Amino acid sequence: MGGDFGPRVTVAASSDALKRHPQLQILLVGQSDAIRNHLRRCRGKHLQRLEIVHADDVVAMNEKPSLALRNRRESSMWKSLELVAQGRAQACISAGNTGALMAMSRLVLGMLPGIERPAIVAAIPTLKGHSYMLDLGANIDSSAQQLLQFAIMGSVMVSAIDRRDRPLVGLLNVGSEDNKGTGCVREASRLIQGHGGLNFIGYLEGDDLFSGRADLVVCDGFVGNIALKSCEGLSKLLVRKVQGSFRRNPYRRLVALLATPILRELKRQLDPGRRNGATLLGLKGVVVKSHGGANRTYFGYAIDQALEEARLNVPALIADRVAVEVARCRSDGVDDVASHSKN
Repeated sequence: MGGDFGPRVTVAASSDALKRHPQLQILLVGQSDAIRNHLRRCRGKHLQRLEIVHADDVVAMNEKPSLALRNRRESSMWKSLELVAQGRAQACISAGNTGALMAMSRLVLGMLPGIERPAIVAAIPTLKGHSYMLDLGANIDSSAQQLLQFAIMGSVMVSAIDRRDRPLVGLLNVGSEDNKGTGCVREASRLIQGHGGLNFIGYLEGDDLFSGRADLVVCDGFVGNIALKSCEGLSKLLVRKVQGSFRRNPYRRLVALLATPILRELKRQLDPGRRNGATLLGLKGVVVKSHGGANRTYFGYAIDQALEEARLNVPALIADRVAVEVARCRSDGVDDVASHSKN
């Protein structure tokens, strides 16, 4: 029910996903009358694998997470997460209120043992294809220990999704020298570098984000969210500038006709919607956040992302990795990964 377009997008995208994935089943959670109105436009036997779960209430896009936690326990968002907690669904996808989704996920699903906070991770384009970046806004201020946890979780996810044995991990900073950055970032660098299970390549600066040097970029949510939104804005600017340059005179318009395939490919590669679907890592279940402005095609990418993570059971992989770390920490005489990091 969330996002800018609600069931007009989510219902159609779900129908498309069922066609692409013959083994997929989808529970559409929300106001049943609204969902059925949009389902009338869909046809095919694949719809037999779709079920409507009614929810009377909806979390508003601008609602405070604290109020949503108290007052929206009959909402589509809450009920979707409950389905995952109960085992009826293996993943939850929402285009709704990000803060409310984060807060409800922590309460309904709970955190994996050894993980203090969830982190939002998504793909970004690079010269070599793509890499992943976290945290993108779940935590405005993160400790060095939490940045280490983000690196562990992200590394496990990248290894599973992209089939990379030892993903390259970089820490976003204002410089590449050891003495640059805040005390928290410098401490995080020391912790990540001292972690034998992480393939740490050191600091990355802002102009390294798209180079493909790292498979995973780690930062706190304040920096990550600004960087992500800046990337999206720059992508739109570049596409519009190029298009505008080719329209200035008849000769340039002729050249534009010849370059149409190249321009289409450039627009496709820079389009943020192709990477729609940000994962909330650290939870006892797969939760994927779609951009609120996603169209039918882009919301489908979020469904595909959730399906792949559910198939690989990414939360279990992270839990197993963290359990190994906890056991190692206890053998050193401390209680958990966070305590180990402080020492």
